[in-house]
Amino acid sequence: MQPYATWKYVLLIVVMVLGGLYAAPNLYGEDPAVQIATQSGDALANDFGDVVGKTITEAGAKAKLSVLKNQQWLVSFEDEAAQRLAADALKRAMGNDYVVALTTASKTPEWLRAIGAKPMTLGLDLRGGVHFLLEVDIDDVRKKAVERYLTELPAFLRKNDIRYTGRHQSADAVLLDFADADKLSAAKSALAKEYSELMLTVLPSAPLTLEVKMSVVEAKRIVDFAVKQNLTTLRNRVNQLGVAEPLVQRQGQNRIVVELPGVTDATQVESLLGATATLEYRAVDESDANLAASSGLVPADSELFYTRAGHRPILLKRDIIAAGSQLVDAASTVDENGSPAVSVTLDGSGAKKMFEFTEKNVGKPMAVLFKEREVVTNYNAKGEPMREHRDVQEIISIATIRGVFGKRFQTTGLESKEAHDLAILLRAGALAAPVDIVEVRTVGPSLGADNIRRGFQAAVLGLVLVMLFMVFYYRVFGAFAIAALVLNIVLIIAGMSIMSATLTMPGIAAMVLTMGIAVDANVLIYERIREELRDGQTPHASIEAGYDRAFLTIADANVTVLIGTLVLFAMGAGPIKGFAITLALGILTSQFTSIVGSRSLAHLVFAKRKLKDLPIW
Repeated sequence: MQPYATWKYVLLIVVMVLGGLYAAPNLYGEDPAVQIATQSGDALANDFGDVVGKTITEAGAKAKLSVLKNQQWLVSFEDEAAQRLAADALKRAMGNDYVVALTTASKTPEWLRAIGAKPMTLGLDLRGGVHFLLEVDIDDVRKKAVERYLTELPAFLRKNDIRYTGRHQSADAVLLDFADADKLSAAKSALAKEYSELMLTVLPSAPLTLEVKMSVVEAKRIVDFAVKQNLTTLRNRVNQLGVAEPLVQRQGQNRIVVELPGVTDATQVESLLGATATLEYRAVDESDANLAASSGLVPADSELFYTRAGHRPILLKRDIIAAGSQLVDAASTVDENGSPAVSVTLDGSGAKKMFEFTEKNVGKPMAVLFKEREVVTNYNAKGEPMREHRDVQEIISIATIRGVFGKRFQTTGLESKEAHDLAILLRAGALAAPVDIVEVRTVGPSLGADNIRRGFQAAVLGLVLVMLFMVFYYRVFGAFAIAALVLNIVLIIAGMSIMSATLTMPGIAAMVLTMGIAVDANVLIYERIREELRDGQTPHASIEAGYDRAFLTIADANVTVLIGTLVLFAMGAGPIKGFAITLALGILTSQFTSIVGSRSLAHLVFAKRKLKDLPIW
C-alpha cells in the first residue's frame, strides 16, 4: 500500500479531540435556575448578589450557584421545587423593575466554558413549552393607512390654502371633491410633490373628484413595517412575561412564530400576545352628543363614542393629542382617592403636544379613550371553536383640565387588574396591527422528557442495528465503519453545539437518517474493494482502489442530498429548518469520517501486513 500522509493522521486526531471537547458539555446536563435582569437593560448594582442571596435564604430555598452572567444574575438549584419557591420570592421582592424568569443552567465545567464549549439548545418539543403561530391582519394595516390619509391630506390642503368641497373614503382610496378644475389641478400638483408614494387619479365619471391611492410599493412597505413593528412589540411583551430564551421570529409575509420554553399554560399568555389595548387622549367636542347619536349626523371633524360607565354618548375630536405609541413608561398605581390608575410618561413629541394643548385649553374637558380588540371564541353546532373579533372603544375618563402639564400625568377610570394589564401593554408598546392566533401547541415538560427518551432510544437502536449488520457483513471493515460512524455522531453534536443550533425531534430523526447515509458511503467503498478482489487485484491494491474510485460516487451522492437539504432550509420553517441543518451537517461530517477516518484505520491495520486475502467477505 502507498504510505498514508502523516498530515491526514494529524488532522484526524485534531478533529477527534476538538469534536470530543465541544460535544462533551452535552453529557453534563442542566440544573433548574432563575435568571434576573433589569427591565431597562441597565447594569445590576454591585450588591445585587447579596440582595438575591438574602431573598432566597428567607424564602427557605438553597442556591447551588449564584453568579453574574452577561449582565444578568443566574441562580441555579438542585430541583424544580426550590427553583419555583425562589422565583416567587424574588418576583415579590424585586417588583416591576426587574424581570425574573425560570431557566436552566448548564453544569458544564468552567474549563470547557472557557474555550467556548456549551451544550446544544433543546427545542420546544424536547424541553416543553408553548408554541404560538400569529397572523398579522394586513387588511387592517391598509385600512388604517387610508384612514390616516383621510385626515392628513385635507389638513395639508388647508395649510396650502387649497380649498376642497368634500372628502370621503371609498374602499382603499381617499376621494377629494373640488369646486372647479383649477383647484383640483393645484391640489394634484401639491400632493404629487409632497406625497410621492401616492397615486393620484381624476375619475372619468367625476371630473372634479381626485382619487388618492397608495402605490403597490407603498402598500407593501407599510405591511412590512407593521409586521416588523409587531415583532418588536411581541418581543417586549414576552420579556414582560419573564420567560427565559423565548423565540419570536417572522415566518413568511405576515406570520410570526412565538415559542415560550417552560410555559405550559397557553391561556396565561394568549390574551397578552394578541391584545391591542391602548389609550388615546382627545379633546371633547361639546356639541349635542345625544342628537348626534339619535340622528346619526356627526360633525366631520369629530367621532361618536360612549362612556364605559353609563354608556353615555360623547363626541370627541378626531385629532389625537397623545396615543399609547408615544408613551415611554407606564406603571399601575393609585390616585389620591385610592382608586386604580395608570401613571404614564410621554416621549418628547407627545409631551410637547400635550403641553401645547393643555396650555390653550385650561378649563375645558379632555377624554381618555380606551381601545381594545378582543378575540371571542364561540362554538358552532358541531362543537367546533369559532374565533370572532370584537373592537372595544369606550371612554374611561373625562376630566377638566385644571392646569398645564406635558410629560407625566395619571389616567384613572380603570379596574385594578385592568390598570395592571394596561400598564404592561403600554410599556411593551401597541401592536401596529391586530394579530390572530391561528395555532397553539402546548408541550408539557414530561412530554418533552419523554420525547428525549424516545429519540435517544431510536438513535441507539438504529446505531446498534447498523453495527450488527456491518460487523456481520463486512467483518473487520465493518468495525472500521462503526468507528467512523461513532465519530460522525460526535462531530454532528459538536458542530450543532458550536453553531448554537437547536435540537428538535426532527433533528434527532435527521441524525438517525445520517447514520444510514454515513454507512452507505462505507458500503460503496467496501463493495468496490470486493470487486477489485474478484478481478484479481492484490489485497493492498484493492483497498487503495476501493477508496480512490468510490470517492467521486460518494461525493456526487452527498452533493445531491445537500441540494435537497438547502431547498428544505430555504423553503421550510421551524422544525423543517432544524431537520435540514442537522442533515446537512451530518452529510458534511460523514464525507470526512467515511473517507479519512475509516481509511486511516485500514492503513494502520493492514498497511504493513502481508495479506493473501481481506476479512471483508
